[in-house]
Amino acid sequence: MSNKGVLLVNLGSPDSPSVGDVRRYLREFLMDGRVLDAPWPIRFALVHFAILPFRPRLSAEAYHKIWTSEGSPLIVTSRKVQQELARRVGVPVALAMRYQNPSIPRAVAELAAQGVEDVRLIPMFPHYAMSSYETAVIRVKEVLARQAPAMRLTVQPPYFEDPDYIVALAASAQPYLQESYDHLLISFHGIPERHLRKSDPTGSHCLSRPDCCETASRAHATCYRAQCFRTVAAFTRAVSVPAGRFSVSFQSRLGRDPWLKPYTDFELTRLAQAGVRRLLVMCPAFVSDCLETLEEIGIRGRESFRAAGGEELVRIPCLNEHPRWLAALEEMVNRFAATAHGRR
Repeated sequence: MSNKGVLLVNLGSPDSPSVGDVRRYLREFLMDGRVLDAPWPIRFALVHFAILPFRPRLSAEAYHKIWTSEGSPLIVTSRKVQQELARRVGVPVALAMRYQNPSIPRAVAELAAQGVEDVRLIPMFPHYAMSSYETAVIRVKEVLARQAPAMRLTVQPPYFEDPDYIVALAASAQPYLQESYDHLLISFHGIPERHLRKSDPTGSHCLSRPDCCETASRAHATCYRAQCFRTVAAFTRAVSVPAGRFSVSFQSRLGRDPWLKPYTDFELTRLAQAGVRRLLVMCPAFVSDCLETLEEIGIRGRESFRAAGGEELVRIPCLNEHPRWLAALEEMVNRFAATAHGRR
């Protein structure tokens, strides 16, 4: 593993829950053309005149509810994963966020300073989406080209049905599934429907028919929706959840354009009104707990479920520092080491 290194990249978090720091975070995030994929002048106008005057205050209030004495839950957890993975694999492991801090340029500089010549990028996104996995990979390549052009890069492919990832999901959820519950809601982060079409290399498969995700196509290699469903299929087989006791939804939509459906907030109300009293919710697209899981599901989601007649919403934590997840990451690094050794 000499001269090898690992770079973990997650989405990001504001430096603090202050309105100013949240505004800076949202500006960088929403000005990414792979997130808000409108032409630059339209994107600039939307972000600076329609979103930033109002959204930072509301988001800051949400961040205040989950902020810890150590800082952002996403950053704190990611640091612990970074440190434990480095201990396990014995090579430099750097951590970066696609937006804000710790930044990708800083992480690349850290690896270069430690003599790393061969780096394995592990995006902390199990599924391919242009607004998460793709933008992280592209940004790392841009930074390497500028700061460390001689550093070789290997990118971990999406691991939405990788056996080690599925085992980790099953192990983390098993204690909750062993308790009494009425229904399991598997909530993924949503994306606009147009993102699926833009990522479709065939230009005609995604969302063209009701069973597009079940119909074989090379579009599935970059289809977020199809990959989410494959995660669900593998996970529910692994934990033996009957077909009638789980459903899938998509959360965190922004704007008026159609996003992937069904929407999680609508489903929470529907399930409560349908008689579900004890609901489990898990979010497999997030490997670390963050605003979308802790506040959107754990606080607002619980409140809306109860308001609609439900009794208890139990949020299954993300993988975080689960030993099985750390073992999955370790195996990704080990496969990289074997590949890099063969290449040399």
